[in-house]
This record gives sequence, C-alpha cells and structure tokens, in this order.
Amino acid sequence: MASISDLPLKHRLFLGTYRWRALDPVPFARPRKPLSAMTLALMTTGGLSAPGQPPFDEDARGGDSSFRLIPGDVDVSDLAIHQRSESFDHSGFEADRNLGFPLDRLREMSSRGDLGPLASRHLSFMGSITAPGRLIKETAPAAAEQLLADGVDAVLLVPL
Repeated sequence: MASISDLPLKHRLFLGTYRWRALDPVPFARPRKPLSAMTLALMTTGGLSAPGQPPFDEDARGGDSSFRLIPGDVDVSDLAIHQRSESFDHSGFEADRNLGFPLDRLREMSSRGDLGPLASRHLSFMGSITAPGRLIKETAPAAAEQLLADGVDAVLLVPL
C-alpha cells in the first residue's frame, strides 16, 4: 500500500492544503430486498467512455463534472480511459478495464444468480474532481434520475 510520502511533492502539497468535505450524517439506505433480487448498476470514477462518446475533458479546471452512460452490453475492453489523476499507476487499469469497471465480473455473478439483473446502462465519471460544486448540485442529481428511470435498486461504486 502506498503512502502519501510516496507521492510527488506537488501532490503532497495539494493534499496538505485541500479543503476536504465531510458528510454528516453519512447517507445510507437499508436494502428492501436481497441483492439477488435487485437491479444493479455500476458506477466508476475511472473517466471511461464508450465508443462514439466524447472523451472527458482532462484539462477542465477543477475537473470535468459530466458523466457518461455506458451501455450494459458494451465490450469492456473497448472503453476509453480519460482518467486524469497522476496519483495512481494506470497500467493495470489500462491492461484490464475490469479493475476499475468490473462489468464482466458482475455479469458472471449475475448469470450464477449471486446478483440480480444488471442495469441496461451504467455510469462513468471523471475522478480527481477538486471543485465538486457543479457535480453535487447538477450532475449527481441528473445521474440519479437516469438510474431511477432504469429501475436501478443498488449501485456499486468503484472509485479510482
């Protein structure tokens, strides 16, 4: 496991001065049915886009707060990565998209009956959003509306 001291100086300085936000109380909802009966969506902050979708803007000041709807039948290896963070080694993720977007593993679990059906669409956000105001006020509610429209009961968040 890496520690903050392993990061380049500019990242250590940034982390030392960043105004972290706290959630109090932490949002939580008790499941109303077993996971095997829930429709599950996948959400990543890997900055993935499907073929034909525009890339995330890696140069947007404060981070690109938009999201991409990833089709449920996508070939995971076809997803493009636009994750701008320099705080982790991207080589594993680039070699196997399932490390940051484990859709193939969820498909296997769903086919065995360990999970309920998977949603027809999943979500990808850009990670390393240092100015989250627009994300909180506009993007997250719009993404939640998409999930509700798709009948999603639960979301697996894979933060990168």
